[in-house]
Amino acid sequence: MFDSRYDVIVVGGGHAGSEAAAAAANMGSKTLLITMNLQNIAQMSCNPAMGGIAKGQIVREIDALGGYSGLVSDSSAIQFKMLNKSKGPAMWSPRVQSDRMMFAEHWRLRLEATPNLDFYQEMVNGLVVKNGKVEGVRTGMGLEIRAKTVILTNGTFLNGLIHIGEKQFGGGRAGERAATGITEDLVQIGFESGRMKTGTPPRVDGRSLDFSKMIEQPGDDDPGKFSFLEDSRPLENQRSCYMTYTSPEVHDLLRDGFDRSPMFNGRIKSIGPRYCPSIEDKINRFADKDRHQLFIEPEGWKTVEMYVNGFSTSLPEDVQFRALKSVVGFENVKFFRPGYAIEYDYFPPTQLKHTLETKLVDGLYFAGQINGTTGYEEAASQGIIAGINAALKIQEQEEFILRRDEAYIGVLIDDLITKGTEEPYRMFTSRAEYRTLLRQDNADFRLTEKSYRIGLASEKRMRRMEEKREKAKSLVAFFKETSVVPEEANPILEKRNSSLMKQSDKIFKVFSRPNITMEDVRSFSGVSDFIVAGNMDQEILEQAEIQVKYSGYIEKEKNNADKLNRLEEVRIPEKFDYSGIKSMSFEAREKLKQVQPRTVSQASRVSGVSPNDISVLLVYLGR
Repeated sequence: MFDSRYDVIVVGGGHAGSEAAAAAANMGSKTLLITMNLQNIAQMSCNPAMGGIAKGQIVREIDALGGYSGLVSDSSAIQFKMLNKSKGPAMWSPRVQSDRMMFAEHWRLRLEATPNLDFYQEMVNGLVVKNGKVEGVRTGMGLEIRAKTVILTNGTFLNGLIHIGEKQFGGGRAGERAATGITEDLVQIGFESGRMKTGTPPRVDGRSLDFSKMIEQPGDDDPGKFSFLEDSRPLENQRSCYMTYTSPEVHDLLRDGFDRSPMFNGRIKSIGPRYCPSIEDKINRFADKDRHQLFIEPEGWKTVEMYVNGFSTSLPEDVQFRALKSVVGFENVKFFRPGYAIEYDYFPPTQLKHTLETKLVDGLYFAGQINGTTGYEEAASQGIIAGINAALKIQEQEEFILRRDEAYIGVLIDDLITKGTEEPYRMFTSRAEYRTLLRQDNADFRLTEKSYRIGLASEKRMRRMEEKREKAKSLVAFFKETSVVPEEANPILEKRNSSLMKQSDKIFKVFSRPNITMEDVRSFSGVSDFIVAGNMDQEILEQAEIQVKYSGYIEKEKNNADKLNRLEEVRIPEKFDYSGIKSMSFEAREKLKQVQPRTVSQASRVSGVSPNDISVLLVYLGR
């Protein structure tokens, strides 16, 4: 029934598990993906969308590494938007609405087409661990399946408990049972566990809504895509989303049910996502607001099912229904299913190394919501890193770790490992101190070569990145070397309210001005001919424009990163004894003992560790 021993077993088939299994298998590891229901691989349990602020950057990074999330998002997209286009490129964030059923189908077909990957449908309820090393998993039917490494990606299923008003029942997702046994096994081994909460809004029948009363939210006129590969195509047609608002009447109807809310009557004791609160939490916390936005998102190309983004709730279904009927456009609403909250087990991520391998058990990795994160993108990014490192461990190769100045994925994992989290962790651009370096447009420049070297990113992906990089570089060099005369430039400068030129100057300097666009520059002699001769597409032009306009900011951030990376190179020996450093604060000693940072730079980011503590540590390390 099974191979005698796998290299990697991945437990759970959500976004983290799917990326982990694909990465390990594509790197040559004999991999088994075991999940409770093979029909639900890569399900979008909550909103039918990928990307968004900071999350879009993560999807592009996963794609640059050779993961599947970007490709699947493109092939199942029904709308594309580049968010924050009015701001600088460090803030630009791609987002797609997806066809939920198509998304899961395309993921499954890609996984089935992946060599070295087997599948099995069963609940895993325990681990086989001997002498501090993982040796496999135990299933609910009593099978023991052996493996050199195991990756746990259990999502919200570990002892999952669903709440709808006064009702509560076990489950990892609507209509699916919870997973039991793994938490108990891990706690017995010595792991610390906790509880978290997340929620989801009602799904409604689009035929019962009046969209003419709402504000249409179409996709971009010139839609882009996630994947850097050429064979991933932008959308030709798109479906619109719609926006409407709650009102004081809606809020009053919701408040009437607060005494029956598990959030307010003490039934839910765990912490939910601060940045994606339930509608009852919004009304309670922002009592001065008389309305909140609701985004009505289609679940696919053909289905009439709609997702009510902004109305996540665990109130009784009758309260949900009455309140939604009072929303403009929802007067005749019909429910497909009510919203609910779900509590589940997680394991504080300070118990992990940067590879996402656990400190307690050799060969055991955690990825996704088990680490206290929320969101498909955050889960998928952890999955690919865990899959890569599990494969490298088996090959006895050097571990794969991304620094904070190399990827949002590096920021996310470093935040989790060094600071931990007591609430569901969500990525924001503000969490990254090197946002100008970590743009969505240059994820392939940053990561594809690294991934190619470890055997994950394909030759095709590598060559495409190199071609794009060289073309952008040659265009920027052309701008630096080529001059424009005042007679040619001044009419455009005048039109853009920019000071006029008195003598010839390099195109690079003129293009650096805030109001001058690529279209303006293309009108200068020789520019269009150079672009056409070089067969440069819109992606190349955008890349060159960013490099010209933001060259000063980019250089400054690179210098700052280089300075801090000097501390990144100062390694701390494994199992370093902090208790002997009496001149270090007690809090710092305790925190560093718990986190066991790899480098002095990482130690400096641990909560409760002061600059003075770092100075003392450097002295003890002979620096």
